[in-house]
Amino acid sequence: MSAAAVHSLWTTAADPISKIDAPKIEYGQLSPTLIVIGAAVIGVLVEAFVPRKSRYYAQVFVSVVALAAAFAAVVALAAGGYGTTKAQIAAMGAIAVDGPSLFLQGTILLAGILGVFTFAERRLDPEAHGNRVDSFAAQAASVPGSDSEKAAVKAGFTTTEAFPLLLFAVGGMLVFPSANDLLTLFIALEVFSLPLYLLCALARRKRLMSQEAAVKYFLLGAFASAFTLFGIALLYGYAGSVSYATIAQVVDGTIQNVSLALAGTMGNDVLLLIGAAMVVMGLLFKVGAVPFHMWTPDVYQGAPTPVTGFMAAATKVAAFGALLRLLYVVLPGLRWDWRPVMWAVAIVTMLGGAIVAITQTDIKRLLAYSSIAHAGFILAGVIATTPDGISSVLFYLGAYSFVTIGAFAVVTLVRDAGGEATHLSKWAGLGRRSPLVAAVFAVFLLAFAGIPLTSGFAGKFAVFKAAAEGGAAPLVVVGVISSAIAAFFYIRVIVLMFFSEPRPEGPTVAVPSPLTMTAIGVGVAVTLVLGVAPQYFLDLAGQAGLFVR
Repeated sequence: MSAAAVHSLWTTAADPISKIDAPKIEYGQLSPTLIVIGAAVIGVLVEAFVPRKSRYYAQVFVSVVALAAAFAAVVALAAGGYGTTKAQIAAMGAIAVDGPSLFLQGTILLAGILGVFTFAERRLDPEAHGNRVDSFAAQAASVPGSDSEKAAVKAGFTTTEAFPLLLFAVGGMLVFPSANDLLTLFIALEVFSLPLYLLCALARRKRLMSQEAAVKYFLLGAFASAFTLFGIALLYGYAGSVSYATIAQVVDGTIQNVSLALAGTMGNDVLLLIGAAMVVMGLLFKVGAVPFHMWTPDVYQGAPTPVTGFMAAATKVAAFGALLRLLYVVLPGLRWDWRPVMWAVAIVTMLGGAIVAITQTDIKRLLAYSSIAHAGFILAGVIATTPDGISSVLFYLGAYSFVTIGAFAVVTLVRDAGGEATHLSKWAGLGRRSPLVAAVFAVFLLAFAGIPLTSGFAGKFAVFKAAAEGGAAPLVVVGVISSAIAAFFYIRVIVLMFFSEPRPEGPTVAVPSPLTMTAIGVGVAVTLVLGVAPQYFLDLAGQAGLFVR
């Protein structure tokens, strides 16, 4: 065959193909995510090119500026009406810019800023060889207890890579609740999970425990991701598309012009039910709902405490946002199938978290089980399937994230010779040693317990009210019983701090830098403001409670 003939075949084959259109990206509406991811890339370059002495300051500066700028962008979008009248699907159908996504993104960014403050704390540990140290390993790659680790400590190294990792995690979390197709959802899940697996392994003290926590989180997280991906494949097989809107239309039976291939699978509800169950299961794992909660106490206990606080707050916000969008936008036609299952999950999560927390002797594990119980309370709002349900969940997530970061920031202050003193027996008499720290922690515990005049009460009240109006009154009864059980162990810690004798060899309370003070102060302020005058924020969550379809 001559070259000319081949050439003519080539040109005739190529002619009918229409040109590939360039994707249309709305950069303004995606700016919060783009700013954070851009800053994370800059953070990686800082690690490569900036001398070691200056890295810490450069990273903290880049992180705080980027998160503040991204938050300003979210506020600007909300003020521009993108949360209400101008809500739309951006980035070729991949991202939804609407009220819930902007509200959750704002919450995640504020949690991220407070997270950076606790990450950057360098006054709690005694100086090592004349260098200030933070909560992260001197050299993450060196084996715990080895000569290389001792040399790194002596040289005053610090793992400043924690900051770009935090930014990548925040970037993934911003996309997660606003994803509008299943592939974007999965990519966002991986983008925020992988940095968290790494951050969990970076503790300076108790490194083996920290690495064990990271491996557990990674293995279980990989299982959950695999289930999610398999569910996505089944949903694609059912609907012929990964787009939320198309899947919802196929589920409702309102889709127009069906191809023959799609008509064959549309009737197959097995694909739909198993696929939806698997994707929801992956999200419930991230939320920490029973029976997918087994990683939570171990990871919360083993990870560096600043990471635990950031992860406990921000991951819950992102995962509940994604769960809400999935159930309300993609699967409203399946409501009668998923509601009974969610009822069961919410009930065992509320009761399981509250009952097991009573037996805990470690403060971080106690807060971990408390976060499981809170996941159950928030699920009650998800089950309401009303606009009030959405807004109450948004409000609860906003209130909960500040209390959580504040509480874990206080945990970092109580120290003995081995680092943080997390065993409950060591907290005895803390109220006499340092009344202020104990009082602040008591405020956070009362908020977790849902005592009136704290944000926890306003959040629980909103969620339970929405659930009762949505026809889930028995769930509210279980929720109130669980809250009463949970209140017991929160009050027990308060009694331990204020009404028992301090031990002579008990821990000391370190004086933090203004960074941690700011994180704790903001936590207390938000807790009290949302408790005393929640109406403005409830209205804000109410305005943000409409998903764009």
